[in-house]
Amino acid sequence: MMEDRTLAKFLAQQHADGMAFVAESDLVALRALDGPPPQHYLASFSCKGLVRGGDGAITEADRFVVGIWFPDDYVRAVNPFAVLTLIDPIEAFHPNIGVPFICVGSIAPSTPLVDLLYRVFEVLSYQQVTMAEDNAFNREACAWARRNQQRFPIDPRPLKRRAAALDLMTLTEGTRP
Repeated sequence: MMEDRTLAKFLAQQHADGMAFVAESDLVALRALDGPPPQHYLASFSCKGLVRGGDGAITEADRFVVGIWFPDDYVRAVNPFAVLTLIDPIEAFHPNIGVPFICVGSIAPSTPLVDLLYRVFEVLSYQQVTMAEDNAFNREACAWARRNQQRFPIDPRPLKRRAAALDLMTLTEGTRP
C-alpha cells in the first residue's frame, strides 16, 4: 500500500486520464505494468519515425515502445533521464534520442502522463527536432536532420483522433442543397 496520498491520487488520475486518452487514439497503446495505482507503463506508438540500420541507411520504422516511470518523488522533483526510456527499436535515429534516453525538453514535477505521451510522439514522428549539436543526444542525427528538414514531419498525423464535425440536413424529395 502506497503511503504518499498525494502521489497515489496523482497516479490514479494519470491512469484514468491515460486510458481515456488512448481510447481516442489510433497511434498509441498504453499498458500499466504495476499498481494500482500504476507507476510503470509501456507505451507503444504506431507512428512513423526513423531508424538507422547496421548498413548506415536511414529508413522508416512504424512502431516504437517507450517505458514511462513515475518515481516516488515525481510530484516534487523529476529526473527526466529516469522517467522516459526508449525500449524498441534501439536503432531509433533522432537528435533527441540517445538510446535508451529520450529528451522531450524540461519535465516539470507532476507533468501529466498524457502530456508525456504527446511529447514523446512529437519526437518520434519528427514533429519536434533539436537542430543544435551542442544540445542533442545524437549529434550525427542532428546534422542529418538539418540537411533533411524537407522530410519532416515523418508522420504528420495527430496523436488523438479529431472529432468529425457533421452538419446533417434533412433533404426532402426535390429539394437541392
